[in-house]
Amino acid sequence: MSYPADLPATVFDGGTAVANGPLAETLSLGLRYVARLPEAVLVAYSDVTGERLDIDWSGDEQAVLQRLLPAAQMAAAMPVDDPRRGPGRPRLGVVAREVTLLPRHWEWLNAQSGGASAALRRLIDEARKTSEARESQRRAQDAAYRFMQAAGGDLPGYEEALRALYAGDALQFDAQLAAWPPDWRNHALRLGFGPR
Repeated sequence: MSYPADLPATVFDGGTAVANGPLAETLSLGLRYVARLPEAVLVAYSDVTGERLDIDWSGDEQAVLQRLLPAAQMAAAMPVDDPRRGPGRPRLGVVAREVTLLPRHWEWLNAQSGGASAALRRLIDEARKTSEARESQRRAQDAAYRFMQAAGGDLPGYEEALRALYAGDALQFDAQLAAWPPDWRNHALRLGFGPR
């Protein structure tokens, strides 16, 4: 499987963090680590989703890194569709779609300044602003959960730590992971609660 070379990732050897940063750099550092410690078993995790990455560590550094490129090269080579533009505001990126509402909703929207479309855009922008922090927190919690499940789902304190994670209690979360390898604990804490 290929991944973007700049995907934020962390590479571990068991419970020891080997490298953290853009995936291409972490893989290079990981391969240099294996050159010094051939018995090492490396595992890479996405810092965005917390999921374990399916990395083929066989071959030299160039071969491993080359397997990352196909997705990026294919995306760059894909032709960009330039559909015929009809009336409207194509330069602004406006896209027409159907919206189904009750008559009372249409009445209210049409009575707003700028009409229904402007009112809907304002409502969506306001909702995005208010839910952004909540959505960001949920993504961080889910990333920490996925990492914890993949790395140490059978370790002590796992379930209690998950409860603390979704309750937003960083101190309790850290306390429940006290028996975990320090690098795993620190990584889960960083994913779930941000840098400390």
